[in-house]
Amino acid sequence: MLSYLHVKNLALIDEAEVEFGHGLNILTGETGAGKSILMGSVNLALGQKMSKEMLRSPDKPALVELAFQVENPQCLQALKDKDIAVEDGQIIISRKMTAGRSISRLNGEICTAAQIREISAMLLDIHGQHEHQSLLYQNHQLEILDAYGKSKIELEKEKTSRAYKEWAALKKELEEYQLDEEGRKREIAFLEFEIQEIAEAELTFGEDELLEKKYRKISNSKKILESLGAVQNLIGYESTGAGELVGRAVQEIIRVENCDEQLSSLSGMLADVENLMNDVNREVSSYVSELSFSDEEYYELEQRINVLNHLKAKYGSSIEQVLAYQEEKQKELDRLYHYEAYKQQLEKKAEKAEEVLLEACEKLSECRKTYGEQLSESIKQGLQDLNFLDVVFEISFGRANHYTANGYDKIEFRISTNPGEPVRPLAKVVSGGELSRIMLAIKTILADKDETETLIFDEIDTGISGRTAQKVSEKMAVIGQAHQVICITHLPQIAAMADIHFEIIKKVENGETTTRIHPLDEDASVEELTRMLGGAKITEHTKITAKEMKELAQKQKNTSVK
Repeated sequence: MLSYLHVKNLALIDEAEVEFGHGLNILTGETGAGKSILMGSVNLALGQKMSKEMLRSPDKPALVELAFQVENPQCLQALKDKDIAVEDGQIIISRKMTAGRSISRLNGEICTAAQIREISAMLLDIHGQHEHQSLLYQNHQLEILDAYGKSKIELEKEKTSRAYKEWAALKKELEEYQLDEEGRKREIAFLEFEIQEIAEAELTFGEDELLEKKYRKISNSKKILESLGAVQNLIGYESTGAGELVGRAVQEIIRVENCDEQLSSLSGMLADVENLMNDVNREVSSYVSELSFSDEEYYELEQRINVLNHLKAKYGSSIEQVLAYQEEKQKELDRLYHYEAYKQQLEKKAEKAEEVLLEACEKLSECRKTYGEQLSESIKQGLQDLNFLDVVFEISFGRANHYTANGYDKIEFRISTNPGEPVRPLAKVVSGGELSRIMLAIKTILADKDETETLIFDEIDTGISGRTAQKVSEKMAVIGQAHQVICITHLPQIAAMADIHFEIIKKVENGETTTRIHPLDEDASVEELTRMLGGAKITEHTKITAKEMKELAQKQKNTSVK
């Protein structure tokens, strides 16, 4: 559940902290007090875009922090599967926002908005003031049905999606393979030219690297010879060469080494130096003698490198890639040589894939229809609980004229709210208030299915009153028995059902308007109900009515729990 909300420097809110509890958490207040800003801050923490005008003070960052206490074992396991560390069942989501950027954190670690949205979907479900309008769209209606039958439908959807991807890939390949005779001849001629060009080069793996080394050596041969000539002069056996000087040093020390046994070791060391000098001189001489080539050899080497570079520029950055390209084009050429046979083979594969896809779509559709009947009955029952006394609700199925990764189903929610009236699409029948009640019934059903711990309703009571409002309040109380519910409302019937009642007020402090929120005890809750009932003029009778409403609501809740 959402246990804690902290908001700072956002619109009318200088700083506010709220500790929510189990059951039905109700937030009330005057129009314009900042109720929706407070709940909107939750959406901001979960990644919703923020206008820079939302900053209360442009020079300071806005901050929203949410603390969740996760108790649902399934949710805890899902978080663990995503490598989210949950200590003592607590998840903390925060977002710091300035005019130019924002930073989101999950348990103190920076994360993306997409990660936050993915995690938050497991923790809570938010129903905004206008979300019920989405019920009018068939795509959303299908999403509701799939969510209702998630355990079974999801499995069939995965099979359908895999079958669709395989069929779509084959269909695309077949479409790209359609060539007229002239086009096929042109393609064959072009492929034959490319393959022949590569074949005539008689490439070998690693040849380019060896030739580049040889070319670099030959190209720099003059510089090499000049340097090695200088080396020979310096370490050779001419009068001033190091080899000559070391040899003379060896002779000198040999003359006196018998005079002192310590000179023997020095004599050995000088002998080693002389041997090393001899080895170096021999290696240098050998290298110089081998460093010879003809102009013809240089020309052939240069031409060969040009051929290789030309092929690499056209077909790949290395000999390996050029040969791989040749192999790939040879396969394409073979297919074109046997065009009709390959085309027929591809068509058979596509037909078989379409049969598999059709079968998957049919199974998915049958699964949806099974759950569609159950969902229709559940929604009908939920609407009757919400004062739709003679309602008829059904889900009609149609078939799209094309396949999708989501199957071929087109569904439509249809309803009749009065006896004798035919069932018609929602958009042609219901009002805004009726849509709110339908959405509330659906949210209740889905919440029981996916065990979402926290449900947030932002003025779901828009457009309803009287007996209907009482029915909605009873439904909210029932939901609050199994889930944490956070609800912004302007109806006293719903506020009276609160397990925890918060008042949101707007005050002017030091010349600035700020929003404050605080929990109400029993007496203060009754006073708030009195304000909601009486409006501008509060009488003693209104106070008595508010108290009776609160007592009756709590008595009704206790009875329903038993």
